[in-house]
Amino acid sequence: MWLFFIPVAFAYGQKVPRKMDLFLLVGQSNMAGRGVVEATDREVTPGLWVIDASDEWVPAVDPLHYDKPAAVGVGPGTEFGRALLRQRPGKAVGLIPCAVGGSRISDWEKGARHSQTGIYPYEAMLARARQAMKRGKLKAILWHQGEGDSSPDRAGLYEKRLEEFFTRLRKDLGAEGVPVIVATLGDFYVKKVPSAAVINRTLTEFPGAHPDVYAVSSAGLTHKGDTTHFDAASARELGRRYAEAYLKISAKK
Repeated sequence: MWLFFIPVAFAYGQKVPRKMDLFLLVGQSNMAGRGVVEATDREVTPGLWVIDASDEWVPAVDPLHYDKPAAVGVGPGTEFGRALLRQRPGKAVGLIPCAVGGSRISDWEKGARHSQTGIYPYEAMLARARQAMKRGKLKAILWHQGEGDSSPDRAGLYEKRLEEFFTRLRKDLGAEGVPVIVATLGDFYVKKVPSAAVINRTLTEFPGAHPDVYAVSSAGLTHKGDTTHFDAASARELGRRYAEAYLKISAKK
């Protein structure tokens, strides 16, 4: 894509900041984004940056992710960043997109290869996050995943696997104490796959037993017509909910 050839020192009339507040975006397709991109989603927001597939910093516009180029669209990440900047003008926000559509939590183990894309999600995430952290401090990890683990035979294992993943991720990034914010699956998905209610219960209750983990609800959000993926408006609203949670967390620290 032509975006990859914008010089890192200067892009879209903005100079890339030396230091940014960094946010890691991890999970599967609803974090990557599958909403239809509109003109407003392509508008550059001063102070909002994303590290691209070539490890270059460019202004953050949708789509942020590049896991499945033919499918990516609007996710929660861009609106999350915009919401933060509305409350904290003058700050620089850097987004680190690492979600992989269709990934199960087992795909986020060390050395695991995601069969749909050929990506090694965990290793790719670590490499991109470490590169990004040369230009700032990791402030939070945003997680949205679970549809791929919502079958009856997998849902009961989700809590243990989630705990192992977050423990490993914090250790490998030196991110102990960094807030992790998870979001529940859409109500529409639970209606389609009733065993996904186990995933949502795990995500909702997980913070109570694990420090520095917080949950936001996807209740009331709508899908794009496939009963799986948030539409663009709902993806943006989820981004605002993530931002509201982060601002409350950071105000207490």
